[in-house]
Amino acid sequence: MSSTDARYDPLVPVPADRRAFAPRDAFALWFSLGIGLLVLQAGALLVPALSLGAAFAAILVGSLVGVLLLASVGVIGADTGLASMALLRPSLGLRGAGLPTILNVVQLVGWGAFEIIVMGEAADALAKGAFGVSWPYAWTLLFGALATAIAMAGPVSFVRRFLRAWGLYLILAAALWLTWRLLADHDLKALFARPGSGDMSFGGAVDLVAAMPLSWLPLICDYTRFGRSSGGMFRGTALGYLLANIWFYGLGAAYALASNGEGTLVVALATAGGGLALLLILLDETDNAFADIHSAAVSSGTLARVPVRGLSLGFGALCTLIALLVPMARYENFLLLIGSVFAPLFGVVLADHFVVRRRALKLEEIDRAGGAYWFSGGWRVGGLAAWAVGIAAYHLVVAYLPDLGATLPALVVSGLVFIALARGAAARAA
Repeated sequence: MSSTDARYDPLVPVPADRRAFAPRDAFALWFSLGIGLLVLQAGALLVPALSLGAAFAAILVGSLVGVLLLASVGVIGADTGLASMALLRPSLGLRGAGLPTILNVVQLVGWGAFEIIVMGEAADALAKGAFGVSWPYAWTLLFGALATAIAMAGPVSFVRRFLRAWGLYLILAAALWLTWRLLADHDLKALFARPGSGDMSFGGAVDLVAAMPLSWLPLICDYTRFGRSSGGMFRGTALGYLLANIWFYGLGAAYALASNGEGTLVVALATAGGGLALLLILLDETDNAFADIHSAAVSSGTLARVPVRGLSLGFGALCTLIALLVPMARYENFLLLIGSVFAPLFGVVLADHFVVRRRALKLEEIDRAGGAYWFSGGWRVGGLAAWAVGIAAYHLVVAYLPDLGATLPALVVSGLVFIALARGAAARAA
């Protein structure tokens, strides 16, 4: 394998001299990924079930919880230089990591298709309003092809040639314009005075907000593995995504409440004078689809040693095909399901990396059958059991303590169970 190929092989650490990302690169990438139409629409789900004040409180709490966990997992990628799904092997075993990897590929294909659908519908709405024409399939094909091309180019090229050069400034200008229009056109005091209908608990709202950053947990290390330092990746990721998530969840909730349910959120933004800003955000949305497609390819690369670029082309085509054939529906349950599976999983990974192994990893063993991470025939039973307990805890909290919020309790439970099982196994071995 050539050194160039090794850079993209998910089971081979990125060499130190090829780690191009500084903290400002991490900030640019994760601020960009945290901004998008999908985030605006997720914010719109919070109202009128909650009052706007309660929605903003849930946005703050959920963003802090989700982003701190996201940035902490990103540190593992910078520590090791490995892709996200490769890092499950020490916690679950070489074969045990295959199950969440398959689930991750499925959810990334779903996310990629959702993103392409959102972009196509938004572009069609803008074109219909401006020119009176509707080409939904053409827009879907265009954005699917664009996201696929960026995924094939890779993350370093995207961040350095687009985001750092000029893309970030356009995105920031669009966000500022939408915020100014909201303040200029609507009476925020009146919006905050409206009571919520009570159809969603505060804990459920926190989970819905945290689900967005947590949806990136299974792929963040695909990008932080290119980071020059662990601390820089933590700071850049946390600051970039926290700012974007709070800002755009808040905008989505406020605009949805101001529109009184008249038309879609995209139409509400466009008619509020945000057509140009919406167009810039629409162009930025391609980076979310790019990340889904690229990481689906990287995750698949841990199961079969196929070049990531070729896999990116295949997954891009698949996401585009799904976007053409499957209409978009409410995805609130999809977001919460992701949280129920991956938050407990990364509770196990965080506990293993920072507490049990104390950030030490035998990189040469990551792909060796019969090696340090083979455990019981390729399965680490304790890790899989702790993950299952965490998922069960999530759904028990949702069922019996819905006001509590299930994400953080499930993650803590799975981490504590894993630590207990790991220490018990070490004591028996000694």
